[in-house]
Amino acid sequence: MVRLGQNFLVDTNLLDAIVRDAELAPDDVVLEVGAGEGPLTERLAAAAGHVHAIELDRGLEPALARVAALPNVDLQWGDALRIDLTALAPAPTRIVSNLPYSIATPLILRTIEQLPSLRRWTVMVQREIAERLSAEAGRREYGGPSVLVQLACETKILRGVNRSVFKPRPQVDSTVIELRRTGPGADADTRDLVRTAFAHRRKTLVRSLSQARPGILGKARAILPELGLRPEVRAEEIDPIEFLELARGLRWEA
Repeated sequence: MVRLGQNFLVDTNLLDAIVRDAELAPDDVVLEVGAGEGPLTERLAAAAGHVHAIELDRGLEPALARVAALPNVDLQWGDALRIDLTALAPAPTRIVSNLPYSIATPLILRTIEQLPSLRRWTVMVQREIAERLSAEAGRREYGGPSVLVQLACETKILRGVNRSVFKPRPQVDSTVIELRRTGPGADADTRDLVRTAFAHRRKTLVRSLSQARPGILGKARAILPELGLRPEVRAEEIDPIEFLELARGLRWEA
């Protein structure tokens, strides 16, 4: 039975490979979201200085009792999208997780924004999410999450994962992806601009913006040539740095 939509990773070789991929140091502080039954948590505790493990399903408490007792593991019960991650002490430097599919994208975006201490993410996600986060401008998969992730991180797909390594077997393929922080990421104005721009993918950028902010049409049309962009450009054609420059030029108000 799948508990709360979870699929547990049961291949020990893959668990070991994920820890190797993460290249943890003894002074690293790891955040794991979706501890499940604890096999990855145990390996992380052996490789890192400290592990913050978050699990929503209290029904897994007996399975997690052994790893929760480890001296360098702090186990928190709750929703990772609601827990105050900024209160974690010591502050996480890495995320290594088999992320629950339903929260993977918002969780990654939240941690980029709220946890500047994070330097690297080594996470297993649905294959489509990995493709979306690493997509370049102009590709079908490219969207708001692509822009917001790539403004803060370099992305790299590490390995595909066969469905057979999960219990129970999911209906989708998985991928291990790595994010390495390169900067602080988008500010509030840029995040708002990106989300507004992609809200109407079939419209031109200026039409999408003017629909959300009446009166901005003329200013948007004027600034596009300054950035080397066509007047009829759509959001999916604009790369992350151009979005950042556009937000600065428009002085976008959230």
